[in-house]
Amino acid sequence: MLGAHVEGPYLSPDKLGAQPPFARPPDRAEMDRLMALAPVRVVTLAPELPGALDLIAYLAGRSVRVQLGHSTASYDETVAALEAGAAGFTHLFNAMSGLEHRAPGMVAAALAHAEYAALIPDLVCVHAGAIRAALRAIPRLFCVTDAVAAACMPDGRYPLGSYNVEKRGELVSLPDGTIAGSALTMDRALHNLVGLGLDLADAAKRLATYPADFLGLTDRGRIAVGAWADLVVLDRQNRLEQVFVEGDAVPL
Repeated sequence: MLGAHVEGPYLSPDKLGAQPPFARPPDRAEMDRLMALAPVRVVTLAPELPGALDLIAYLAGRSVRVQLGHSTASYDETVAALEAGAAGFTHLFNAMSGLEHRAPGMVAAALAHAEYAALIPDLVCVHAGAIRAALRAIPRLFCVTDAVAAACMPDGRYPLGSYNVEKRGELVSLPDGTIAGSALTMDRALHNLVGLGLDLADAAKRLATYPADFLGLTDRGRIAVGAWADLVVLDRQNRLEQVFVEGDAVPL
């Protein structure tokens, strides 16, 4: 385990998505208690909340990567958060203020200023056209699955925290239709990126190398002497054939 990603509770109550209704302002003492319990590597918060900029600077000073998301922040509020030490976005386009040409929000700030951002390339959470725009604008855009328990399962109802979600094909949603994570797997993410026109090497970097770089890990997400031998073998159609974990083959 590389550590914990604390996605909340310092989120906008108006952009919770499938997060539970426990949003509240940033609390440094509470954050210290969480970091004493486990290694916290990433924190997602909404920068427009009172005290958010101070907490961003504090976390950045402790080598915790702050991502912005679940937010109604304006363009200027988002830029201020980046200047305070925020390093990325969760999950780009989803549950954040968008791009209005006279009132640019968080998405606009990400496209204009971000070096890193995390995106869900399932073609459901984000349209292919929006993914293409982000790929052109953000140099180290990387991809995550945001997968829930419904991933790799038949259509039906599955638990997600205190909620039940419905999986129908690639869509996972709350009863009111709100998207609730994804059913994406990493091999499918690779397939989707290549389908959007990325070459295999670029797609692989966005699924492995750039996320490791974001966390400051130089021994993961790359094939190099001294790096962890966590590898996948694909056939010529990019279908999964074999998995190696720490150099050992894993039965499929």
